[in-house]
Amino acid sequence: MIITVFLVSLLGAMALGMPIAFALLICGVCLMSVMGLFDTQIVAQNLINGADNFPLLAVPFFILAGELMNAGGLSRKIIDIAMALVGHIKGGLGYVTIFAAIIMASLSGSAIADTAALAALLIPMMRKAGHDVNRSCGLIAAAGILAPVIPPSIGFIIFGVAAGVSITKLFMAGIVPGILMGLSLVVAWWLVCLREESEPQPRAPLMQVLKAVLGGFWALVFPVIIIGGLKFGVFTPTEAAVVAAVYAGLVGALVYRNIGWKELSAAFVAAAKTTSVVMFLVAASMVASWLITVADLPGEVIRLLKPFMANPTLLMIMIMALVLVVGTALDFVPTVLILTPVLMPIVVAAGIDPVYFGVMFIINNSIGLLTPPVGTVLNVVCGVAKVPMAGVIRGVMPFLIAEVVVMFVMTVFPALVTVPASWFR
Repeated sequence: MIITVFLVSLLGAMALGMPIAFALLICGVCLMSVMGLFDTQIVAQNLINGADNFPLLAVPFFILAGELMNAGGLSRKIIDIAMALVGHIKGGLGYVTIFAAIIMASLSGSAIADTAALAALLIPMMRKAGHDVNRSCGLIAAAGILAPVIPPSIGFIIFGVAAGVSITKLFMAGIVPGILMGLSLVVAWWLVCLREESEPQPRAPLMQVLKAVLGGFWALVFPVIIIGGLKFGVFTPTEAAVVAAVYAGLVGALVYRNIGWKELSAAFVAAAKTTSVVMFLVAASMVASWLITVADLPGEVIRLLKPFMANPTLLMIMIMALVLVVGTALDFVPTVLILTPVLMPIVVAAGIDPVYFGVMFIINNSIGLLTPPVGTVLNVVCGVAKVPMAGVIRGVMPFLIAEVVVMFVMTVFPALVTVPASWFR
């Protein structure tokens, strides 16, 4: 009964075109009414408590860091380095995209910001080199979703707060899986390029390579400062977000001299708009989460999945398949906020490492950014490149398949995540 009310109220509100945050509130109110607990004060209190969480301060600062990074020219410097190193290889612009995406992911943690920056800078170059524009857009979209996996990740912060899992441990555990996803894109792009006739870029002379590396020095040092500071306990994830925002602003303004008062103001406004959407979602989800706990919805789900609880690998495969399907209809943040309070008790009861589950869960939700009809990152690429969605969906398929395969390999072999995570800890 409770599961039915939960699904019907949530999906019904979404089907009416209601924003996800309001759909979550409606879902919470319906659950309260069915259980005879309706009280507007409880709704208001949980709404406030949902946003009143110190670790969530990292979200606006990492979003601001991403805006300042793009405005300050750090993204351009990273692409220049990649171009100088691998641009001359056949299909070199694709490898430039993947290399730049991995570095940029370690700076901002926002898939949308990274994808928009990569698309604006690289799609014109890939068109000129003779690459199929739909395939190029697909690669850029698939590379952009590395941002929520490689730390610092806004997705890990939201999941860590919702699940009560160490955000620092999630950050450290996401490094190797993010790189493995990047390597899967390298293989997929290499296979695609075997059938393409494209013009490689001329090999950069040694002096140009050195100039690019020196010019991008401050951008390359950025992830070392963030990851190193977290690894050695210099600062917490929340403090790391502040460091990232200040660093991106100072380098963009004083070193590369691309940020003035106008650019700074625009970055703050854009970050504030994005933050307001994310934080309202988080706050609204707390109302539904509280009711999910009170109604013992996880207990009912555990009873349904009891036959699979004895085999954690099979259970993880089923959960990953479920999340993959949900990701086609829901965006990244709502999926994390809705499913985390339902799935975490199941994961704990089955004896699955919560950090490992968190990494796999965020990878799965990141892939959801590529799956139509929602496919937020696909929409970003289409908007920047001005190409139809249907073509980009075809173009992203080889890279989407590669990332899904890597995800399920890590599901079957958890040591690929847990062993490297122990090294970084």
